[in-house]
Formats: sequence, structure tokens, C-alpha cells
Amino acid sequence: MTMQYLCNRCNATYKVTALRYKCDCGSPLTLEKNASRSQKYDASIPSLWRYREALSIPTDSEIITLGEGMTPIIPLNPTENPEHYVKLDYLCPTGSYKDRGASVLLTHLKAHGVTDVVEDSSGNAGAAIAAYSARAGIRCTIYCPESTSKGKLKQISAYGAELKLVPGNRTATTEAVKLAAENTCYASHNWHPFFLEGTKTLAYEITEQLEGDVPAHIICPVGFGSIYLGLFLGYRELHEAGTIERVPRLLGVQPETCCPIYNAYCDKTPTISRMLQTRPTLAEGITAEIPIRERTIIEAIRFTNGAFTTVDDADIKAGIKTLAEKGIYVEPTSAVVIEGYEKFKQEGIIREGDVTVSVLTGSGLKASTIQ
Repeated sequence: MTMQYLCNRCNATYKVTALRYKCDCGSPLTLEKNASRSQKYDASIPSLWRYREALSIPTDSEIITLGEGMTPIIPLNPTENPEHYVKLDYLCPTGSYKDRGASVLLTHLKAHGVTDVVEDSSGNAGAAIAAYSARAGIRCTIYCPESTSKGKLKQISAYGAELKLVPGNRTATTEAVKLAAENTCYASHNWHPFFLEGTKTLAYEITEQLEGDVPAHIICPVGFGSIYLGLFLGYRELHEAGTIERVPRLLGVQPETCCPIYNAYCDKTPTISRMLQTRPTLAEGITAEIPIRERTIIEAIRFTNGAFTTVDDADIKAGIKTLAEKGIYVEPTSAVVIEGYEKFKQEGIIREGDVTVSVLTGSGLKASTIQ
């Protein structure tokens, strides 16, 4: 299999190299291959690497893994609403689904001889990149907003990463890392195509766990969109291969204080406009004023007949309580899917009897001080 990077804006192509993460025109890149991916998996491997044949990793590469993936999927309320499942992806090794992308990305970077990486994050991605960098023996520097939950900052430092705190919001942190990324490999969960190679395994995993059945809907929190886009890429691959006959509707939830994708969805616009974050939200992990891969997000909404809604902090607190009463403890960003589910029902998007999977993305132990 040969691979190259493709810019969907100007159609430029590039060789896959360690430092390359964006097009010269400034746009994000996608991964293009000249061979179809196999849909076979090795059930004896208890992690996402059971789908290795569907990933763009050479067979002789050293796999950087902590056993991520294959997280439980269970009905939230098996007696009253058995059609609503929750995917417990907060049970990945560092406490968030970001481990999926980090494992594949650091495997790729290790194979290319990378020795140093930088990343910017509101917490979970930073912890994941720091942990898998440590596993790979790669030096790591993480840039985070000063307002990031203390538990997440302590976790990042514990893995041995250098931590740089940036005043201001999430956007300011992204700007701060750009200079370092000019000369050091940028292991970005938002920019790097190989991170999405990891998050797409959610689609493969849900399909396997539901024994080939495709849910009517999948709900997830959305900021920059790494989980939404991963689900889109994974289900599109499965559909193109004929493994599934249809794709689920991908439903995204954003905080009302910062919801540019929701605004574009409501206005039916072909592009997403920046929305300045004017006040804080409990859902710190999904405050993106404008997603980097906006074109692909619009494509994903159209391809899956997707939809978006918003929640406020009262909704988030209600979601945390609902989940805790069922024995599930997640961070506020994860809890947006619970009231999101109810709103999609009220809007008639989710109908009676529709099988729906809500993805729970981060552990409550990371952010207990703000709940």
C-alpha cells in the first residue's frame, strides 16, 4: 500500500513525512491510499489493533499501545429504554477516547523516527499524547489553556511531558503552539490525519459489538470534531466495502456558548463561521470557535443525514446526574450527550424504537473539581 496526503481545498498532494501535517495553503490534509482497506479483524487481539488491516500502518511497524479500545457498550436503562446504548469509551487507558488516535498517531510517528513532539489541548488529548509518547520513548511538550482542569494537568505532567500553560481560551493555545510546530513534529489530534485513523475504529468496534447491526443514530460531543469525523470515516469505509448496507445518522452536541457547527447546521450553510466564546462552559473539551476540518464536517453531516443540537450548563449537570444514577461517572463534556438525546427526541430526529448509541468520551475523575 502506498499513501500520500491530499488537500481537499487546492488538491495539492504530499509525501507522508514526519513534519508535514497541513497543506502549504494552510488547509488540513487527508490520507489517500491506492489500495482498499481490509475489513477483516483479529478477534484474538483485545484492543483496537484487532482492526490493523484497516489502518494505514506498515506491517513491520512497532505498535505503540496500552490496550486501548474494545470498551463496553451497554443499554443506559435496560428496562425502560433498551434501545439507547452508551459506549463507555472513557474506560480507555488514560480516561478518554483520545487514546484511540494517540495510539495510531504515535505508532506512525515512531516508525518515522520522530524523537520530539508538541501538541495543544484542553486536557484529554494532551494526556493521551503524553502517555503514548512516554510509551514510545518520545519527548513531549503539551500546551494547555491556564483554565484546564487541574486533574488533567497533573495527569499530563505525570507522564513526563513538559507542560506549557497559555493565558486565554482554547484558540489562544492553538496559536501558541504554531511556532514550536514549525521545527518540531506536531502531534495534533485536530490536524494530523493519522489521529483520525485511530478514532475511526469506533465505527468498526460498534459494528462488531452490535453483531453487524447498524444503529439508527450515534450521538457524540463535538468541538473540533475528531470523534465525529472518525465515526464518519469509519462508517463510510464499512459502507463502501459492503460490510454494512447503510450508515447511522451522526448526531453532534455542542455547548450553546460556543456552537459554530450547530449554527451552520441550522442555517444550512456550506461553510462554518467562527463563533467567539464569550463565557465559560462546563464542557471545556468541546469549545472550538471554528473547527479546523470544517469542509469534512459539512460533508459528514450531509453524507450521514446528520444533525446538531446544543446544551447549557444546567443540561450538562442534569446529564452528569442521570449517568451517575446508573453507575456511570463522566466528565461534563461527556455528559452533553444525555440531554442531547432528549432534545433530538423532542425534535423528532430520534423516534420511538430507534437504536441509538451515545459515546461517553471522558472519565469524571479528570474533572471532579468542576462538577
